[in-house]
Order: sequence, then C-alpha cells, then structure tokens
Amino acid sequence: MDLELLKYLQTYLTENRKERFQEVLSERTRHFTVVTEDVYQLHNTSAVMRTCDVFGIQDLHVVEERVSKRIDKEIAMGAQKWVSFKRHNAIKNCISELKDSEYQIIATTPHKSSMMLHDFDVSKKSAFFFGKESDGLSDTVMEAADGFLKIPMYGFTESLNISVSAAIILQSVVSKLKQSNINWQLSEEEKREIELEWAKKTIKSSDEIIERYKNAK
Repeated sequence: MDLELLKYLQTYLTENRKERFQEVLSERTRHFTVVTEDVYQLHNTSAVMRTCDVFGIQDLHVVEERVSKRIDKEIAMGAQKWVSFKRHNAIKNCISELKDSEYQIIATTPHKSSMMLHDFDVSKKSAFFFGKESDGLSDTVMEAADGFLKIPMYGFTESLNISVSAAIILQSVVSKLKQSNINWQLSEEEKREIELEWAKKTIKSSDEIIERYKNAK
C-alpha cells in the first residue's frame, strides 16, 4: 500500500469528494460477499453490482465458465467504480478461494429445505451465490454449500429475477448485520487500499498523474 501516492492523489480531489469517500468507506463491509454464476443476461450482473454498492458490499465475484460479458455501465450506474469486481473462469476455484477466506457458502435457492431469509444467522462471514436465470445454481455449488437460503414467496411464481433476489437478500442481511455487535467494518488498511483505487478511477488522466509522481521520486 503506497500511502504517499494516496496522499498525492488526494490533492486532486475536492474536499467534498474526500469526505464522501470516508463516509461510504465507514459503511462498507467484506463480512458478506456476492457471487453470480454464469448469468446470461448482462443487465442482471450489472444490476447486482449496483445493488452491492447500494448496500455496502465491497466485493462481487462473477463466475464465467460458459459466459463472458462486460459490465453494462448504464445499468451499473457507475457502481463499477466503487465495487471490487473479480472474474473467475471456474466455479470450483471461486468456491475454494472464498472458503480459504473463511466464508461460508450460501446457495440462494427456492429448494424446500432452504432456510427462510428472516431466520438467517448473520454472525458468520457469508458468500451468497446466485445462479443462472433459467437453471439456478450448478450442482457444484449445491454440493459445496454450507447452507441454503430462500426468500418467502406466497404466490404462484416460484422464483424472482436474480437482481431482485439479490436486493431483497442483501437489504435483509445487511440491516440485521448493522444492528448487531459484529465487527463487520473494513480494516483501516483495507479502507486505504480501496480509497486509492477509487481515486485512480475518478481522477481524470490518473495514469499520467501517477507516472509523473513516480518519475519525480
């Protein structure tokens, strides 16, 4: 982490922007993360990214074993600047990485044995997996899952659009998390690292500015 570079880039930011960065970072968390698996519709992944930003989820993992799409910037509404976005080309690698980071794997599914959303225990670090629009999550995810979660539904329709499901689940679990005594906040080091990335993405011609900074050292 180059603190001197961060301090240098901060000189190109307005006071309002710096204050806004601090305000948002204070509400960011990595206690929860979101994973989408081979979501065919581009606008759905983009909308999930926007949802992550709205509810303070810093990391979004996108698994693309069969599908490779760019983020739709119009639907993401700038969220691609603020959410840490990681692509995986294999679901097994994604699951392994998250388990190594002490996340429990939570498969979102209307399966009968799934836990209802209002009963979900927010105390553990959790990675919420959302699947394909038509087929849901793969057998690989279902077999590796530590738990299954569903949204209560009372009509004839058995499923929701992935971006709607993500919004409902994140609103619920994040609200419960922030009312708890769990240490869900980012570390100071994580905040500085993210702030540096945000500065790079928001300052015009930041690559040229950074190059001048490096040459002057």
